[in-house]
Amino acid sequence: MTDLTALTIGEARDGLKAKTFTSAELTDAYLAAIDSSNDAFNAYIKVTPELARSQAAASDEKLAKGEGGILEGIPLGIKDLYATKGVHTQACSHILDGFEPRYESTVTQNLLDDGAVTLGKLNMDEFAMGSSNETSYYGPVVNPWRGADGTKLVPGGSSGGSAAAVSAHLCAGATASDTGGSIRQPAAFTGTVGIKPTYGRCSRWGMVAFASSLDQAGPISRDVRDAAIMLSSMASPDPKDTTCVDIPVPDYEAFIGKGVKGMKIGIPKEYRLDGMPAEIEELWQKGIAILKDAGAEIVDISLPHTKYALPAYYIVAPAEASSNLARYDGVKYGLRVDGKTIDEMYENTRAAGFGEEVKRRIMIGTYVLSAGYYDAYYLRAQKVRTLIKRDFETVFAQGVDTILTPATPSAAFAIGDKEMAADPVKMYLNDVFTVTVNMAGLPGIAVPAGLSADGLPLGLQLIGRPFEEGTLFQAGHVIEEACGRYTPEKWW
Repeated sequence: MTDLTALTIGEARDGLKAKTFTSAELTDAYLAAIDSSNDAFNAYIKVTPELARSQAAASDEKLAKGEGGILEGIPLGIKDLYATKGVHTQACSHILDGFEPRYESTVTQNLLDDGAVTLGKLNMDEFAMGSSNETSYYGPVVNPWRGADGTKLVPGGSSGGSAAAVSAHLCAGATASDTGGSIRQPAAFTGTVGIKPTYGRCSRWGMVAFASSLDQAGPISRDVRDAAIMLSSMASPDPKDTTCVDIPVPDYEAFIGKGVKGMKIGIPKEYRLDGMPAEIEELWQKGIAILKDAGAEIVDISLPHTKYALPAYYIVAPAEASSNLARYDGVKYGLRVDGKTIDEMYENTRAAGFGEEVKRRIMIGTYVLSAGYYDAYYLRAQKVRTLIKRDFETVFAQGVDTILTPATPSAAFAIGDKEMAADPVKMYLNDVFTVTVNMAGLPGIAVPAGLSADGLPLGLQLIGRPFEEGTLFQAGHVIEEACGRYTPEKWW
């Protein structure tokens, strides 16, 4: 029998329907892979074998009757940001020690309703704050891809555990979340596909909040079809989330194979950064050529406020984070470090419970929201955000269907990179191509499109109109068909 963990979601679904194997066999294959390999990656921080096997058995009963949802019997990994009933949910932070919610997030409930099997909870940057998965309380995640000299590389962040687990075949697909690039950047670093849907396409109810006006749920998968299948399940209206839009969810898989003939693809000049590596520019040109050869019209466009996106993002996101994270005080749940007074208990708990990057962002956010600086920083950043959104609206009004850019300014870098550690701004620059999409609330997909000089995966990003994720799946599939899929050479 083929190695079951090598199958895509689409292939596994077909095999289950044909009764070539059972969900129990598929689930056991993944649990065995996790058992033998997770120590090499630190991708899972909590594995749930009993739960997975009971869910797989229930799926096999349904499949035997010819019933079941679009993910019936498919084993998935869940980012530790999603509330999972009775299962470890801590956003990889010490301050949420021991927290096991008594409810299920809307997104994970949707997946369960469609038959998905839960393998466990995946590592991530603490409270989703990071671009390398090095800020987790549970330690860094290791990328399945390695440097030329065997160097251990970051998988990107904050959804590094999700990307590494999908790339290393430790789950068929994984939930992730994206506040400034946390789905697309790790996908690009690991040779996987990641889509951040339009803000409001997926419910945020039951997700641990980082920046509520930017956070959005989405999948990381092995190919574009799998991403379409997963998003069809994850997305839904939700009365429990007032920012979630009540519009029907399309069958995203139906967009696969439609091609891009007659589509207008925009190329923004502002994404050509000073000092951008030549191989990133070459990858971009390769993507342009692929889409042009497939019948798309390529047009140059301008997004003039792009250069302000990163600084505006790093005002808005920390401001919202400082507000959202004020609830963690040691009183109701999670870590509590006692003190002589309640104020001292708050201080001791938060000092011990939050990591350095989270503390940094809380301090920045509190500063920009303070009375003397609110107008100068936060209010101005919100005005810039409006201008960024208007740039995209202007371009889409000119008939552009989707925008092609690089996904990241480089390939994956080493764990513990001294330059990144010494200068947080260098780490923040990893989000330079992705934050505009969050600031404007648009959908964006990262698709692997080539390898760097060191043999590491590089991704291209497609940005779409609001709620037109289907267009991204169409164009992304064309790039995937031309470039193929990328799998790391097994060293673990």
